[in-house]
Amino acid sequence: MTVNPKLWAVALVCAATAVGVTGCGKKADDGGAKADKSTPSAAPTPTKPADPFAGLTADEIADKAVKATEGATSLHMVGNGKADGQSMTIDLALDSKGACTGKIGIKEATADLLRADGIMYMKGDEKFWQVSAGEEGASAEEGKAMAELFKGRWMKMTDKNAGELADLCDLDKMVKEMDKDRADRKGMTKGADADVNGQPAVTLTKKKSNGETLTMYVAKEGEPYVLKTVEVGGDEPGTLVFSDFNKPVTVTAPPADQVMDPDKLGG
Repeated sequence: MTVNPKLWAVALVCAATAVGVTGCGKKADDGGAKADKSTPSAAPTPTKPADPFAGLTADEIADKAVKATEGATSLHMVGNGKADGQSMTIDLALDSKGACTGKIGIKEATADLLRADGIMYMKGDEKFWQVSAGEEGASAEEGKAMAELFKGRWMKMTDKNAGELADLCDLDKMVKEMDKDRADRKGMTKGADADVNGQPAVTLTKKKSNGETLTMYVAKEGEPYVLKTVEVGGDEPGTLVFSDFNKPVTVTAPPADQVMDPDKLGG
């Protein structure tokens, strides 16, 4: 089965945020005296939140983004895009301790993923196993047989057996990719503010020499975490949305009677 997580890793590399601060208004001092009911006091003028990016270039914000994301102990990412000509979707919560749970999709097929106690488990729908078999060069009949064999069951895999699929559930490995391609976040420009799921964000954009355009939505309040990345115009377009930073990821291994270990099967 060909599962290429590089699309998502590249998006993480380019993610950008900066430290956000929120202003707060001060209460009017009445000097200890009671307010005159006949003359209502004027409401305090709202204080405009300080700009967390004041004095920073877009590239400097991007550098801060990498440092911030490297410090996250967990996150939830939802996205869609293309890799190796295949449409893909992803919806995963993962942490730095190796816990992972969610779904992936390839073409019109989907599979549940979870990683608990260092072991990965995957439960695909019928089409998922058929597509997977086809990617390995198996016949349609063999694909149907695989789908029947794993129907309603979790396939058990060590990280070694899972290959690149395991990288999707490895937060540390994903964030370590961030500093490998610094050129992807050089020469960016700051755009207009936006809103991502109710959170204010500033945008950073870069048009690459190959015609691709990368846009990053950067949190302006709270901790400096990336909220969204969008890449268009290239062979591997994609969108990723990030949330639930540092929230616990609770995963429990599936019941033994629902697990199948391929290493213990016959030919």
